[in-house]
Amino acid sequence: MGLRVVDLADEPFAVSSGLVVATGDVSATAAEYWLRKATFTLTEHPSDDIRTVSVPSVGEAVEELRERVTRWPTAAAVCEDVLRALDEDAPAYNGVITESLAYSTLQSGSEFGRWLAERGPARSPEEPDPVQAERVGDVLYVRFNRPKRHNAFSTPARAALLEALEIARVDPSVTEMVLTGNGPSFCSGGDLAEFGSFADPAAAHLARTRYSPALALDAITARLGRACRAEVHGQVLGSGLEMAAFCGHVTCRAGATLGLPELALGLLPGAGGTVSITRRIGRWRTAYLVLSGRFIDSATALRWGLVDAVTE
Repeated sequence: MGLRVVDLADEPFAVSSGLVVATGDVSATAAEYWLRKATFTLTEHPSDDIRTVSVPSVGEAVEELRERVTRWPTAAAVCEDVLRALDEDAPAYNGVITESLAYSTLQSGSEFGRWLAERGPARSPEEPDPVQAERVGDVLYVRFNRPKRHNAFSTPARAALLEALEIARVDPSVTEMVLTGNGPSFCSGGDLAEFGSFADPAAAHLARTRYSPALALDAITARLGRACRAEVHGQVLGSGLEMAAFCGHVTCRAGATLGLPELALGLLPGAGGTVSITRRIGRWRTAYLVLSGRFIDSATALRWGLVDAVTE
């Protein structure tokens, strides 16, 4: 699995599979074909087209992408497949199942195995009350509560979060829900000390999909709309970003850092992000966040539509 680079002026030709990055003049005659077909398009000019990503240097960005795809070819290819397979108009369940099956496949692969070997043994500290829930009138506040670990998302946190979300999902007297995090960050993503603790990828798939915060948040947003809110700050990474994106309205504090770092583990987003983030910014920019590993700031997130408002 390599990285093919095409010019937007190139005559259209069939691309059966693989990662394709387009560059060049977006006004070229053949540009529309490649803008649609490519994994994403890189440009050095400002662009509001969701199929494009503006970078300081296209050449440097391409070389960086080539190095990452060479190091994690399987994860990159599987991520591309999952994103292209997504039907944004279909129920979230369909996409979450596809994503989880792909994630379990990668958990069995050599790239994730290599990361585990490089990381070595690890143990996540047990902490009381990893998620706090507080009801004030008709509003339910749900807060990640592992501030010393930037609210890294652990198995106990998942169970506590699901318990809190169930209140908002089934109780019609809850008319607003706010998801946020205590301490310096909203959520820094999955707790890396836990990764690899599931020896059976099939069982891990069932755990992810039968007990899914993503699907719970999707259901709450379907009921409450913009009144299902996420307020994010600090590190908003991996599963943290993926879950926030399911909310009907996302407010981001200036200075926040947002991104999807999973490729460097030999994985793809596994908390529903291929659905939630793609719904907000399209498969092209979602693919860029995963494949490049680059983080974006709050202003870029707002411009892309990944968040709905930025506050000081």
